[in-house]
Amino acid sequence: MSGVQIVTVGPDEGDQRLDRWFRKRFPHVPQGRIEKMCRKGEIRVDGGRVKGASRVSAGQEIRVPPLPDEAAPQPFHAEPRVSDADARMIQSAVIYRDDHIIALNKPPGLPTQGGSGQTRHVDGLAEALRFGFDDKPRLVHRLDKDTSGVLILARTRTMAKELVEALKHRGTRKIYWGAVAGVPHPRMGVIKFGLVKAPGHGAGGEGEKMRCLHPDAVRTTEGAKRAETHYATLSALGGRLSWCALEPITGRTHQLRAHMAELGHPIIGDGKYGGSGQENLGDGWGAQLGGGMSRKLHLHARSLTLRHPATGATLALTAPLPDHMARTWEALEWRPSDAPADPFDPDAGI
Repeated sequence: MSGVQIVTVGPDEGDQRLDRWFRKRFPHVPQGRIEKMCRKGEIRVDGGRVKGASRVSAGQEIRVPPLPDEAAPQPFHAEPRVSDADARMIQSAVIYRDDHIIALNKPPGLPTQGGSGQTRHVDGLAEALRFGFDDKPRLVHRLDKDTSGVLILARTRTMAKELVEALKHRGTRKIYWGAVAGVPHPRMGVIKFGLVKAPGHGAGGEGEKMRCLHPDAVRTTEGAKRAETHYATLSALGGRLSWCALEPITGRTHQLRAHMAELGHPIIGDGKYGGSGQENLGDGWGAQLGGGMSRKLHLHARSLTLRHPATGATLALTAPLPDHMARTWEALEWRPSDAPADPFDPDAGI
């Protein structure tokens, strides 16, 4: 048996539960024993009694009672390191956090997950989003690399399963904002083209492109899936450019981008679905604004509303526009504050 020890919480060990800190330092001590030692006052923090769920901070002194020799303190090993700059970036993207969920305003250009040639992505940077938990938060859905906006992660394995189910619920709503070429007619409507992967695997990424097809052809086309998007035009610049709200009822790959291009109004900056050859009703603009406007994709996951699996409360998350879209909105005098909370409400006046 070891004697009483006084162990100082290291600079990288703060902001976590006491029992989690204890299990990392003394991995052979079971959870039940940790809780019993807390109840008896044998484990103390800065001289005071604590519970296993109490949070510890860097620099605090923890009294550790005598333990079996095999439970000698282990050196603290940090997880695979995320650079300080990346840690600051991903932490600054947090727009909501509780003990169950973390929500980010994902920056454009940052992939959600790793893939061919992708080594820097949200899933990897999530190591910097533990905030005292044992495990990094888990992805439960994704956004395209060049799409910005609300992305939620689960902080536990159990919550990940519950969030996946919550995102499938009919009451869960995702609303995107996009700048599109031309002005859709009618100004509000529903797109129901099915989607199927386009053939080919060329250098232009054809194998990753989706092709639209008539809804009646979905059942007879191998690999095709039904897809449904609601759209509402919030503002327009003459007949050449529009600010649209988009709500994906289904969640297919590239659904919003493919649907708007098929409608003849590709999303600005979408080189895959709205290149210079894209026929549209935007007076030949294709998917680019021209002039000094950004050529980045103008598609943003503006809001996500769902029932919180743990609390049952309605969780409404909103993400500010990324810089390149904010500059476009400012140049066109489109004010986010003018948008109705629910653009698809019949009483919203769209």
